[in-house]
Amino acid sequence: MRRGWLALAIGLAAVPTAAFAYIGPGAGITLLGALWGVLVAIGLAIGAVVYWPVKVLLRRRRRRAREAPRESSAVR
Repeated sequence: MRRGWLALAIGLAAVPTAAFAYIGPGAGITLLGALWGVLVAIGLAIGAVVYWPVKVLLRRRRRRAREAPRESSAVR
């Protein structure tokens, strides 16, 4: 008997019903702001991961360019 009531309760809870509720524009704007924040954070994280190796390569090139004239002047 208990299983019958449990199955009935689960069945009734699973049936969708119409919710006549009003969500004002403030909630929508808040949701959009949070969504934009998440998207910007993900974009910045991906950008940082992509930019880091480029920054290291540029730093190495600059260091080599600074050291190259010293070596050529020492040969003369």
